[in-house]
Amino acid sequence: MNPVHILAKKGDVAERVVVAGDPGRVKLLSKLLKDPVLVNENRGFLVYTGYYNGVRVSVATHGIGGPSMAIVLEELAMLGGKAFVRLGTAGGLVPELSLGDVVVVTGASYNPGGLIAQYFGETTCPAATPDFELTTEIVKSLQAKGVRFFLGNVFSSDAFYAEDEHFAQKWSQRGNVAVEMEAATLFVVGRLRNLKTAATVVISDSLAKKEWISKEKLEESVMKAAEAIFLALTNYKL
Repeated sequence: MNPVHILAKKGDVAERVVVAGDPGRVKLLSKLLKDPVLVNENRGFLVYTGYYNGVRVSVATHGIGGPSMAIVLEELAMLGGKAFVRLGTAGGLVPELSLGDVVVVTGASYNPGGLIAQYFGETTCPAATPDFELTTEIVKSLQAKGVRFFLGNVFSSDAFYAEDEHFAQKWSQRGNVAVEMEAATLFVVGRLRNLKTAATVVISDSLAKKEWISKEKLEESVMKAAEAIFLALTNYKL
């Protein structure tokens, strides 16, 4: 099967891929690669392939939400991707998290139905967890780079504007430290397709403390996390 949205050739995408929702962030991350080449810009799904520490790596845009993530993950895998790390942003649900903090995602909660139900042909809630070894590699790299981070579960929401005043309390009481929109899909579809997946998010706003990060501080935090993620991916044994 050939990709419909990412119009690159098989082999244009590296086995190791960092994915992010924002094409602007993908463009920024590509600057960490040596000799980056833009291999797709169709539909705004920017994909760059280059080298980090002598290892071939791609950086790709996955868009917003589970359906977009699923499409991009499936098509990047068709083109050669095998290990995927999401570097995204999230809203903090607990007061312990500050703006710019890094969270290594250990699992994702989600509402039943929707995309995942379609993949399984029934309303079920399979475990949405990352690859342990790839996640461990990210933890080691963050420690080596001296980046402060937290480990925790996130809630993968399908509705960005459906939050109410009780949202943070409700989902933090269910064991989640942050809210984002794609990790559950990445983990579940990745496991179905025998792909290695992991996710790291930077806190861009706090629902618990009603705070929002500046663009400059967000970029600074993202790039610190990115260095560790690229290091982890290049050290990871496929």
